[in-house]
Amino acid sequence: QVQLVESGGGLAQPGGSQRLSCAASGNIFSIHTMGWYRVAPEKNRELVAVISSNGTINYGDSVKGRFTISKDNAKKTAYLQMNSLKPEDTAVYFCHGFVTMLEGYRYTFWGQGTQVTVSS
Repeated sequence: QVQLVESGGGLAQPGGSQRLSCAASGNIFSIHTMGWYRVAPEKNRELVAVISSNGTINYGDSVKGRFTISKDNAKKTAYLQMNSLKPEDTAVYFCHGFVTMLEGYRYTFWGQGTQVTVSS
């Protein structure tokens, strides 16, 4: 199996910054994409950012210009740098990874989620 362990998050003030990390481990042959979605109260799941194995990056419209996703292939870890945080960024952030397993099949795994709260 594959585990995605998230770290970071917590309480931040408006205009502040936070950094999330997502480390993948397990029976991984290759990682195709890693990224984050978020779920806010009474809202649908929203794409935050995703980065592919070739470095292609996509951001959700609401975070463009404020959030930056990056990855360390050797550590199988993705990072989300969140700057200029707004109260509307408050949500549970879920890391996901689309991988090919050693057994040959592909699957999307999810992290446990981490709460980000932006409030003064």
